[in-house]
Amino acid sequence: MPAKTTTTPEHDAQIAKMTFAKVYPMYVSKVGKKGRTKDELDEVIRWLTGFSQAEMQQTIDDNLSFAEFFDRATLHPKADQIKGVICGYRIEALETELTRKVRYLDKLVDELAKGKAMEKVLRG
Repeated sequence: MPAKTTTTPEHDAQIAKMTFAKVYPMYVSKVGKKGRTKDELDEVIRWLTGFSQAEMQQTIDDNLSFAEFFDRATLHPKADQIKGVICGYRIEALETELTRKVRYLDKLVDELAKGKAMEKVLRG
């Protein structure tokens, strides 16, 4: 079955409302189970978003939705090089910008968890 390139308005709204603070511990757990560290995860998130460590922590403390989280972020210029399928969706073809940004993050976390070299994860 080919990857989907469109999402429903309900799907996009659900993603927009999810909070980074709720998803972050799941990311930490996922990479930790595969022998990667929280520091590596944080580096990946900071690379994508342009946040400092303090700014990233503030988004957790403020319980920001993904919509608010990515409104504050400055996406890395190489973010558009993040391609592939995640959660059944072809990332580069997603029409909804916020959903695409969240899937960028999901893909980077997935690559990190799968043991990909940090230089490749960060599109170096």
